[in-house]
Amino acid sequence: MSEKSQPAEVKRFLEALQSSLAAGLEGLEAQARFLHDPWTRAAGEPSSGAGLTLILEGGGVFERVGVALSEVTGASLPPAATQRNPQLTGRAYRAMGVSLVAHPANPHAPTAHLNVRFFSTDDGSAWWFGGGYDLTPAYLYEEDVAHWRRSARQALSMLTPEGVASFERACDEYFTNRHRAERRGIGGVFFDDLGPSHSQGGPFSHCFSVARAVGESFLGAYLPLVSRRKDTPFTEAQKRWQQWRRGRYVEFNLVWDRGTLFGLQSGGRAESILLSMPSVARWTYGLPPDLGPEEHRLLDALRVPVAT
Repeated sequence: MSEKSQPAEVKRFLEALQSSLAAGLEGLEAQARFLHDPWTRAAGEPSSGAGLTLILEGGGVFERVGVALSEVTGASLPPAATQRNPQLTGRAYRAMGVSLVAHPANPHAPTAHLNVRFFSTDDGSAWWFGGGYDLTPAYLYEEDVAHWRRSARQALSMLTPEGVASFERACDEYFTNRHRAERRGIGGVFFDDLGPSHSQGGPFSHCFSVARAVGESFLGAYLPLVSRRKDTPFTEAQKRWQQWRRGRYVEFNLVWDRGTLFGLQSGGRAESILLSMPSVARWTYGLPPDLGPEEHRLLDALRVPVAT
């Protein structure tokens, strides 16, 4: 595949991925459907491009789900990208990706996030993939964590066991609220700058296969967990705890997430960039006063990675 044709091939994959993700999630809903919101940004500074945001709110299973596809070009990579690739400072770029965040209504069903993205310089001489998926439960079920991790490991069979383990460590390290010394969730897989010089990278065909595997395995990893938990009875106190945990989710996305920073620094469309936010979140001063053993068990797991 030529360097010029690589972005077009990735774009076709991302478009198909967005459609399949939306169909799979919508299939759990009896009536709620995705709103389709296409957008374009005229050529100019700091970036131009187009995309399609799919948003579902107020469903019986999901309070909010966003699945966003975007493709942007710009005259200069923003700091969120060049801080790890300073040699590309000032280079024109092309970036595209699909991002998904699902916030279920039931506190026993976990929130999940997926991202698959591709960056290249304008001349195609430098390129890399990034992405992964992670799970953010309000209540910890070991069998759910085991299924989640097993699904990712099976999908990434093109990597060595050591390579998969490095992606898992990267997920634990990245999705951390460092100001609280607490991880956002219980893990998954994460990779960035996956290209020719990456320890798990190589030629375009290999790196693209990793990105495809992550995107295409997400529904098999996530939908069984939601189906298993969506009808579990819950109390008002458990719903408040879920909302409190969502507050920590918001903190990470606004303070630490490089994807959010990249989008905002590149002059992106704020409504689409911030679709990851839950519809309702909660903060208290200190820990909520009515925590029981199950809530404390999750907090313990967020300080020490779950072994599966």
